[in-house]
Amino acid sequence: MMKKHILVTGGAGFIGSHLIEKLLSDSSNQVTSLDNYFTGSEENHIKGAEYIKGETKDIDSLIKQKPDIIYHLGEYSRVLTSFDDIDLLWRLNIMGTFKVLEFCRKNKIRLIYAGSSTKFGEFDNDGDPKDQTPYAHFKSSNTELVNNYGSWFGLNYAITYFYNVYGGREIISGKYATVIGIFTKQFKNNEPLTIFSPGTQKRSFTHVDDTVKGLILVGDKGQGDGYCIGAKESYSIIEIAKMFGGKIKFLPAKRGDRKYSKINLEKMADLGWQAMDIKNYIESLKHES
Repeated sequence: MMKKHILVTGGAGFIGSHLIEKLLSDSSNQVTSLDNYFTGSEENHIKGAEYIKGETKDIDSLIKQKPDIIYHLGEYSRVLTSFDDIDLLWRLNIMGTFKVLEFCRKNKIRLIYAGSSTKFGEFDNDGDPKDQTPYAHFKSSNTELVNNYGSWFGLNYAITYFYNVYGGREIISGKYATVIGIFTKQFKNNEPLTIFSPGTQKRSFTHVDDTVKGLILVGDKGQGDGYCIGAKESYSIIEIAKMFGGKIKFLPAKRGDRKYSKINLEKMADLGWQAMDIKNYIESLKHES
């Protein structure tokens, strides 16, 4: 049987490592990771994958074997910290993704791009969600560029959108930690759960296993834009904290924090995909403690 060579950028990260693990469960897949280890970790390495350390802007020199498909997850992926990291954001999300697109164009490689649901956000100031944060702006610009590469150069591609992914291997501390990761750590340490005011911000929390299943479905069958990989149910941050139980501590509001993000699940439903409700996950965590 001929092996299918798959490249995952950001393969040592939270979602990337789960994707590689799932891809390698199919013996016909050969998987390579390209990661700069900014938020990724060697602890997330999956046996059987090849790991290359480096940035996507150098993909042309780092990747010697032409892949059949690239899952491009390897970008800067935090909203509220993006004001402080705009130079890093430019290098990883603009220069890096441009080089990935050029690599795909020149070598006729299929691309699955991980866009951001921030472009569908709603804010109190009624402004364009794409312009509320550097992260949202650059990610939205990239989805436009991927779509244009499809029309300009015939790129074979699909674009997915993630919605507050949670689960094993997520970052639980530091400024790049995820909401559920932070709450899980605080809950297990009997600490108050910290919420950025007002706490009514709504999110569609999606388990990493469901996210990966969605990614692979899109990789196999998806074409074009608009694959929102998110749970049907949305909850406010306060509602999530109350599911954990215990004390709540409010922190000052942070710039760029959206009220909620719109989600259109039609294209994922057409692929036969749906996500579990986070309530079950939180209950399982509480029973473990």
